[in-house]
Amino acid sequence: MKGIILAGGLGTRLHPLTKVTNKHLLPIYDKPMIHYPIQTLVNAGITDILLVTGGNSAGEFLRLLGNGKEFGLQHLNYAYQEGEGGIAAALALAEYFCAGDSMCIVLGDNIIERNVVAALRAYQRQNTGAKILLKEVKDPQRFGVPVLEGDRLIRIEEKPKEPKSPYAVTGIYFFDARVFEIIKTLRPSARGELEVTDVINNYLDRGELTWDLLEGWWSDAGTFASLRLVGNLVAETGANKL
Repeated sequence: MKGIILAGGLGTRLHPLTKVTNKHLLPIYDKPMIHYPIQTLVNAGITDILLVTGGNSAGEFLRLLGNGKEFGLQHLNYAYQEGEGGIAAALALAEYFCAGDSMCIVLGDNIIERNVVAALRAYQRQNTGAKILLKEVKDPQRFGVPVLEGDRLIRIEEKPKEPKSPYAVTGIYFFDARVFEIIKTLRPSARGELEVTDVINNYLDRGELTWDLLEGWWSDAGTFASLRLVGNLVAETGANKL
């Protein structure tokens, strides 16, 4: 299985900090933000990793991470995203890297207390399709939100004004290689982006999507409030526990 970390975007919600650096290079307690998603993949036994980034600070990732020796990696792959276009557009850059393999995608600002080992093993038993991880949050309207009937997942709604459940779709996804064909069929949303929510709903319509609840705390770090929250959580309880 391949690992993909998406760490592009302009990070406008964190201006003025992100006027001078990429959001994913900002500190979370005692490490750069980007360290945490890499460790999430390494803890799950995934060592063939591609980092997708962009913008004027892209070269700083290479200076910081090199070939990933600090994480026990032999090599770390990089891809450059020109401009923006959404999560699905960034993921499309990984098609050559995956070369038909399944993948675990982690958004670069997603930080977890524990690990995704159980979810990865469950997905490997599934052997096809997609898997997402959900987490109950106080502000689901900031995220993709699942519409549930009991344990049955009906739909994913992107940033709904009136969420139909208290859960968020975390930025950790398992897809098979057909995801790239799905992305090629997408049309930009009202936000002008290719939405990962549309990718997930495509798998759902095919009957090839499963979901699990993520154990331990989870947070993104895309706003000043969540940046502060996750820094405190890491300081108090640690992150990426095995």
